[in-house]
Amino acid sequence: MPLEISGRQLEIVECAGKILTTSGISGLTIKNLAKEMQFSESAIYRHFASKEEIIILMLNFLAESMDERYEKAISNQETPEEKFVKLFQSQFSFFKQNPHFVVAVFSDGLMEESMRINEAILKIMTIKMKHLLSIISEGQQKKVFTNAITSDELIHIVMGTFRLQMFKWRIANFQFDISRNGDNMIQSLLTLIKAK
Repeated sequence: MPLEISGRQLEIVECAGKILTTSGISGLTIKNLAKEMQFSESAIYRHFASKEEIIILMLNFLAESMDERYEKAISNQETPEEKFVKLFQSQFSFFKQNPHFVVAVFSDGLMEESMRINEAILKIMTIKMKHLLSIISEGQQKKVFTNAITSDELIHIVMGTFRLQMFKWRIANFQFDISRNGDNMIQSLLTLIKAK
């Protein structure tokens, strides 16, 4: 079922993302959000019951847009290697344009905020794993990717590398070119997982 989000809710989510990027999770308060948007706090509460609701909508929006982007980015005519590259390039390109989503997923303390936030983050990981599993399994069947390691183990290696890259970019305050570093990471991973 597609996520329903009003234009005003999206505006609030984007503003919350900017605050997360500049001030972290502790800086994201309804008071700061209202001030940044030049709204009253009650105007924010008309759209969201709490800060948690804003973060959850942000994460659910990311999950849905990621699923759609992956579906569009990957065509059945492409090789597993081309699909692998496109999947990650799509993600790096999106995050480069929207760094606040990286902050939402990698904020210190966010994981401890609530079980519902953890579930929303898990949903993002599940979507990525679903698409990645399809590509890696196809690559293994076609003997493009190694069969010496199970597809599940390959996914953990690949996802762990991606998470570390995004975390490094976040900690570096987005100061390096994530697309260029991402392309290097993609090529390194392909070198590791391709069948010899």
